[in-house]
Amino acid sequence: MLVIEYFGVFIVLLVVGLLISIFRVLREYERGVIFMLGRFYKVKGPGLIIIIPVLQQMVRVDLRTIVMDVPTQDVISRDNVSVQVNAVIYFRVIDPERAIIQVENYLEATSQLSQTTLRSVLGQHELDDMLAEREKLNADVQVILDKQTAAWGIKVANVEIKHVDLNETMVRALAKQAEAERERRAKVIHAMGEAEAAGKLAEAAKILSGQDQAIQLRYLQTLVEIAGDKSSTLVFPVPIDMMEKLRSS
Repeated sequence: MLVIEYFGVFIVLLVVGLLISIFRVLREYERGVIFMLGRFYKVKGPGLIIIIPVLQQMVRVDLRTIVMDVPTQDVISRDNVSVQVNAVIYFRVIDPERAIIQVENYLEATSQLSQTTLRSVLGQHELDDMLAEREKLNADVQVILDKQTAAWGIKVANVEIKHVDLNETMVRALAKQAEAERERRAKVIHAMGEAEAAGKLAEAAKILSGQDQAIQLRYLQTLVEIAGDKSSTLVFPVPIDMMEKLRSS
């Protein structure tokens, strides 16, 4: 009698366990990849789905966008500068069947591929490009990753390079380069100003040389400016030809 009761309890527990294993609930952003005796059957979800115990197995797949940090990578630029670069990628699964069947672990595969692609793309550019053209580099890495992960049913939406770190020696060298560039620009601007001033003076001299009255007025104006300064006594010579012109006038 006691054995029959234990057997009845066992049957009840077995039935409850089977019912629990039969019914599965998948959220809106989840899909279930169903295998029938080891072969792909179909993709189910979201909502309540039924799984036949023993005959069918299910693998859950999250369809939300995944944010993955790319570990810091040592990169040698095209101009032989060693830098450390890290990035972040945004991707999501668009084909659950491929994500489970075509690759063993799509998260690990995408991470490893992003590391190698980051080193490869950045190694083809010079240091100045890494610092000044991040948007272009982000787009290049994103296009390459998206093309290669398409076979796994993964869509790479965006890639962002976060940091490009230089060693102290390169930081000092870049600071010296920036200072030299500022000095060069200052000298160029000064030279351009001198050239423009010389041109204006030559133009004024040409105008004055053709008009004697203008020369006289300029001479008298200079005398007035000097006379306004009472701090010293100046002897200002007056050209004889000017005096003759003033008498004749």
